[in-house]
Amino acid sequence: MHFTRLIFTSLVLSLAIQAAPFRKVLTDSTKGYRVGSWQMVASDLPGYKGQAKWHIRKRILQGGKQEGVELIEVDNGKLRFRVIPTRGMGILDVNLGDVRLGWDSPIKEVVHPKFINLESRRGLGWIEGFNEWMARCGLEYAGHPGKDTFITNTGDTGEMDLTLHGKISNIPASEVIVTVDRKAPYTIRVRGRVDERVFFGPKLELWTEISTVPGSNTFTISDTLTNRGSEAQEFMLIYHANYGSPLLEKGAKLVTAAKRVTPFNDHAGKTVNQWDTYGAPKSGFVEEVYQVFPYADKSGRTTIQLQNAKGDRGVSMNWSLEQLPYLTQWKNTVAKTDGYVTGLEPGTSFPHNRKWERAKGRVSKLEPGRSRSFSITFGIQDTKTEVEAVAQEIIALRANRETKVDEKPEADPFPKSE
Repeated sequence: MHFTRLIFTSLVLSLAIQAAPFRKVLTDSTKGYRVGSWQMVASDLPGYKGQAKWHIRKRILQGGKQEGVELIEVDNGKLRFRVIPTRGMGILDVNLGDVRLGWDSPIKEVVHPKFINLESRRGLGWIEGFNEWMARCGLEYAGHPGKDTFITNTGDTGEMDLTLHGKISNIPASEVIVTVDRKAPYTIRVRGRVDERVFFGPKLELWTEISTVPGSNTFTISDTLTNRGSEAQEFMLIYHANYGSPLLEKGAKLVTAAKRVTPFNDHAGKTVNQWDTYGAPKSGFVEEVYQVFPYADKSGRTTIQLQNAKGDRGVSMNWSLEQLPYLTQWKNTVAKTDGYVTGLEPGTSFPHNRKWERAKGRVSKLEPGRSRSFSITFGIQDTKTEVEAVAQEIIALRANRETKVDEKPEADPFPKSE
């Protein structure tokens, strides 16, 4: 009887191991552990019966300002993306056929955070390493540099300088794990933990994940933010997704179901009636930013699409407005050598300074031990039929509802005295 019980227990354990996803730890700071180079191909997964010939590779870059930067490439057999654990689990680029999600930044290397001084150029140092397709902005704060108040270690109110878009994209991941499901659809996941912790300050933990199914043309970013401190903590999180050629070109369009569009400043207000179309590269162009308040469908989600001028290539983004209620559109159609790009940025706020956003009621707060989750699904359309199908979905979501376009920016919550 005892022998039979042992056999049964061993069988149960064996089945559980077979059912559990394949798991590879690439970084674990608690153990002082990091894998320098590693790769896995589809045939390395026992029992894999899928058609797609996928692979995963990890390496460490060398030379210049990218010395020591970790890079993970996932090719699902159709779609390829590269994750940068060293830069807050940002995503360098995504490619499917001749469609690229990314841009030609003047910054050509994947810059290690140790070479970034966030306080340089009056708080604009963040841009010295900015070349990712997707960089997260946050966590304690995001948006434009400037001053804000905070509670010091003595309990007094002090003043602090906020730098552009916060710190999270320049904090290396403390844990990095790759998993692959052993059963169909064999989902591949790259997960990482990035901590933004300060003594007498925020104790925020962000678990990031990018996942894809082998052979598919879609992928999903799924993040969970947790307050590990004993007091409630403000936070801001913006997903700064950046697109250049071949999607961005003269005549490219942003297709949305927008309830309201507001220029970020007076300069953007001059061209607000063309907010959803893009021009050719132009030397000396001054960025134009728009605040977009999207409509939701019956499930509380919205979809946007950036499509090229011919309408035969596109990218779509779908997310919950309960999680990320605001969309920032950044138009930076400068000369190509200067960084021809548009940013489409779902967020918990717009990218004003935190003091401004707090006054507008758009700075979120996490209670001790509580978590918030965020998820965005991306799709790449590489035929006219696919582009049109997504555009029609967005038109149906709009359902003939009005888009209010403001000619002037929001009122300044801190007007200067005359």
